[in-house]
Amino acid sequence: MPAVTVENILTLPRVSQPLPETSRPVLSVTTAPQGHEGEGFPVRRAFAGVDTGRLDPFIHMDQMGEVEYAAGEARGTSWHPHRGFETVTYIIDGTFAHEDTHGGGGLITNGDTQWMTAGSGLLHIEAPPEDLVVKGGLFHGIQLWVNLPSAQKMTDPKYQDIRSGEVTLLASHDGGALVRIIAGDLDGHEGPGITTTPISMLHATVAPGARMHLPWRADFNGLAYVLSGRGLVGPERRPVREGQLAVFGSGGSVEVAAEDAQDSRSPSLEVLLLGGRPIREPVAAYGPFVMNSRDELITAFEDFQAGRLGVIPKTPRVRSALEVVDALNRGGHPGHDVL
Repeated sequence: MPAVTVENILTLPRVSQPLPETSRPVLSVTTAPQGHEGEGFPVRRAFAGVDTGRLDPFIHMDQMGEVEYAAGEARGTSWHPHRGFETVTYIIDGTFAHEDTHGGGGLITNGDTQWMTAGSGLLHIEAPPEDLVVKGGLFHGIQLWVNLPSAQKMTDPKYQDIRSGEVTLLASHDGGALVRIIAGDLDGHEGPGITTTPISMLHATVAPGARMHLPWRADFNGLAYVLSGRGLVGPERRPVREGQLAVFGSGGSVEVAAEDAQDSRSPSLEVLLLGGRPIREPVAAYGPFVMNSRDELITAFEDFQAGRLGVIPKTPRVRSALEVVDALNRGGHPGHDVL
């Protein structure tokens, strides 16, 4: 799990240690069910079974993989619409290509993040590059949906390309954990992501036996999702493992520790930490649209069908994995149309 790392974590700035009495209790631990998305790539539905009020402003999150694709197996999505929220795609291992009808797009790989504000609406595609489709390889990432408040749901679409080298790196107070700030603020240190809805998004690698105690904004909720490994969360030291989400209660800090013994394939605890200021507005979500009312959803579908959310380019730079495989099966060359 490379993401972005350093040779010597002790050279990084340290996060100050909060007081023990500020630690947030654990409200719940849930296990993400497994399924498939898009053209058939494997996902874990990280927020399944969790009260939506505790997730606000987050709507949905998939852990994509971790999977080792054989040749011809890699999958992505076809062209599809979005309106009313932001998609945040963080690639830990492997490579993904993106293109949208508002001009955004590119390749992201090994610690890169693409931040797409759908706003008033667009069409986009997310696909493995042709090299990964043809040869196979490792793929692992996260896609997070962040809600937009009603006043900003119809804002103009925009796109951020956040490279791994731009991520802010910190060490926990005792040097036992590497903390990557993708977006938001932690102890006075800012991540590169520009957020419309105020949130924090961190990826931490916690060494076996180490304990990470981080200050956390009191007006944000707090979530910890285990990407791999085994650990303990909260002052209660509640056990968590790969594919599980911990929801924290109120307080000024969060605690995550790694168990002393880890699996050989997961030498450390890898955890995604999320926090956001709740929007506290009605949510009407269906498929690719997240609005405030049923009428707004109907309008979004009508606008999509009328082509007002965008039109697929006649010569798209990114093609779906199924199109690439079809070209290969017909004996042709898939081309080099990925950004």
